[in-house]
Amino acid sequence: MKNIYTYGGQPAKRNLTVACMQANKAAGIKMTQVSAANLEEAEVLERLGIDMITIADVDIVAVRQAAPTTFVTGSQTMVQYMNEDEALAAAIKCAEQGADAIYTPRGLKTVERLSAEGLCVQGHLGLVPRLSTRVGGLRIIGKTADEAMRLFEDFKRLEDAGAVAAEVECVATEALVEINKKTSLVTHSIGAGSGGDIIFSFMEDICGDVESPPRHAKAWADMLTIRKALSAEREKGLTGFRDAVKDGSFPDKAHSVAMPQQEHEKFCELLDKWSPLHQ
Repeated sequence: MKNIYTYGGQPAKRNLTVACMQANKAAGIKMTQVSAANLEEAEVLERLGIDMITIADVDIVAVRQAAPTTFVTGSQTMVQYMNEDEALAAAIKCAEQGADAIYTPRGLKTVERLSAEGLCVQGHLGLVPRLSTRVGGLRIIGKTADEAMRLFEDFKRLEDAGAVAAEVECVATEALVEINKKTSLVTHSIGAGSGGDIIFSFMEDICGDVESPPRHAKAWADMLTIRKALSAEREKGLTGFRDAVKDGSFPDKAHSVAMPQQEHEKFCELLDKWSPLHQ
């Protein structure tokens, strides 16, 4: 564990720092990163020793509570913040609340703006799904030497903008292997083979909770079948409740509390004798 101060000025302990990741990169030590969407998922990731957690930046408080020592990256979306000022304000808030790095899929100006304030910034290279129309759709990037060279140049531009890391998505394995030797960026591979420093995958893909997973995803569990079974049981229960209420079979005597007969008769007599005090 490393002793640190957060961007918000609070003393804390972390399993990794950026310097640790850079040292692991140099030594060829692979690291793991998984997404978390809530407190429960974050807790199990820390307990099982996943090296890094990536989250939506708005979930930082709950996730940091559940995973107090794991390196956490707060992610911004493409359309969440409209300009560099908004992205910077949100990034500072997220870091103040305990995020160790900020992911942005936006352009180099946003990366420069965030990194200029001392934030650890992660960019996105290779296939950026929300920009896929620019590259002809969802496909592997860097299968040709010329395209791999253009990708390498993107790496160098991201470095120059001040980023410390990059999510590298759907890139030909050999391209990332060679680029990774010549970049200072800590690379997070998702669908880009084993050449990255960090192997990143989404919680739902790992746990088999996706109807049509991407080709690069591998599941080690089958939560989808369980979730479907739970959904079917929920529907069975709700249908039974609805029908029983409609046909009058619920609530029945077994699920009701009755008055003693003598008390019931006495109550009815009192009701019959009752009259308003003021008429």
